[in-house]
Amino acid sequence: MATGKYVVIEGHDGTGKSTQVGMLRKKLAEHGIDSIEFHEPDGTPIADAIRTVIKNGDLQRDGMTNLLLFSAARHDIWNEFALPALREGKWVIASRNYYSTMAYQGYGEGLALNIISSTTRIATDDTYLHPDIAIILDLDNEIERKKRIANRGELMAPDTFESKGNDFQSNVKNGYLDIAKTHNIPILSALGSPEEVSATIWAIIERSL
Repeated sequence: MATGKYVVIEGHDGTGKSTQVGMLRKKLAEHGIDSIEFHEPDGTPIADAIRTVIKNGDLQRDGMTNLLLFSAARHDIWNEFALPALREGKWVIASRNYYSTMAYQGYGEGLALNIISSTTRIATDDTYLHPDIAIILDLDNEIERKKRIANRGELMAPDTFESKGNDFQSNVKNGYLDIAKTHNIPILSALGSPEEVSATIWAIIERSL
């Protein structure tokens, strides 16, 4: 049986990644392609438990601790959930990848990018590190981005990454732009309606069908 494809839709919080993952899966289903989705750092019992720690506002952590927490969750999700699906020929659609860790823990918290890459390699494999298709959504309007986040409801914990200040958020945004350039990942505007963004994403995905 043919191996499936691993697709990553990335970007700053508020750019609509999860919405686009769902819309993409519907389009794939229309073309007879079976898929699964996951949203790091959850998707397995272990990853869900780690997510609880990450979201705990009473636990102060540095970038290295966050990297190790995300890597542990990533290892479990990838090996227990994603890889078996790929081997069955399913497409795996993810709203985050280690690009998020580079953006948030690297550019945002100051952790060296080579440490992030080497730790991720230990936790996963080359398939995870090199998705078949990767897309980064960019929302070049901070007011709109914050509005979208606010519309989702109250932040889960006082020290979540989205509660950090403007300097941190700017570093994350610029980090994604650098990551896109370094890894040759297309950047798509997230300013349009979900349907408009979905159509742009589909134009990229369709080339791989």
